[in-house]
Amino acid sequence: MRRIPRAIQLIVARYLRRLLRNRLDGQQLQAAVDRAIATLPIQEKLLVREGALRSESLNRQLAWAMAFVAGAVNAGGFLAVGHYTSHVTGVVSSMADELALGDLTTALAALAMMLSFLGGAFACTTLISFGQRHRMRSRYALTLVVEAALMLIFGFMGSRLQQRIEFNLPITVMLLCFIMGLHNAVTSIISGAAVRTTHLTGTVTDIGVELSRLAYLNLHDKVGRKRILADRQKLTLLLLILAAFLSGGVAGALGFKHIGFKVTVPLAGFLCFLAARPLLLELRLLLHRVKKQWSTDEPV
Repeated sequence: MRRIPRAIQLIVARYLRRLLRNRLDGQQLQAAVDRAIATLPIQEKLLVREGALRSESLNRQLAWAMAFVAGAVNAGGFLAVGHYTSHVTGVVSSMADELALGDLTTALAALAMMLSFLGGAFACTTLISFGQRHRMRSRYALTLVVEAALMLIFGFMGSRLQQRIEFNLPITVMLLCFIMGLHNAVTSIISGAAVRTTHLTGTVTDIGVELSRLAYLNLHDKVGRKRILADRQKLTLLLLILAAFLSGGVAGALGFKHIGFKVTVPLAGFLCFLAARPLLLELRLLLHRVKKQWSTDEPV
């Protein structure tokens, strides 16, 4: 709790107390408020700690926040440009079908989508590697800022689709694929591949695996044989990703249907919100180093 901004704690706590004061007693209400605040993606280390250094709480916050954005862009993007841009498996299968049918133009379009997704992951990893070599704590936050900027560019280009659809449509599709590749890469790298948010095939498969283990009855304990037990933390994380992706998809589809391409503005703003604290931390460290250097350079 101490790493969460005090102002946000007060706002969330006040809203939840008003919402739940007639349903829960004092102790239950405080517990509900604490749990809600703990799920907000606003901890200082959310986009700083990597791999094994990350807690389950940090991964859950990252998972739902990034899966929500991915679902919104994927579902909303389909209404905007007529393509699902995060489903590379479907893109490669489509390319194979079109090659078999002899439709080279459509096959090349599918290839361009796949390469755009790959390019996004490549660019993201390059940015993160550069930041790692230069010991930048904000390296993951910077990739989200780049993603937000590209999302705003997509919104600007998308508003002109009706005027020059032949020219703009392929570019917007490729741009969305690039954004999704970048989005999935940053989440995968920082979590040590524990969290992937732009596609759900593996997620749903793992949910089925863990649900089977959860339902398995260990009727007799046998010497030398391990009990079949589910990883409940992993199952919670997977279900959270699925729910967030679905919720984001609904929100994104409704947004593009009723608002249009302007819906990219709040999505880009949310990404910048996630990146804000690591960037401020980086700025404070930079100012501290500059101040320290000035003090050492002053004449005695």
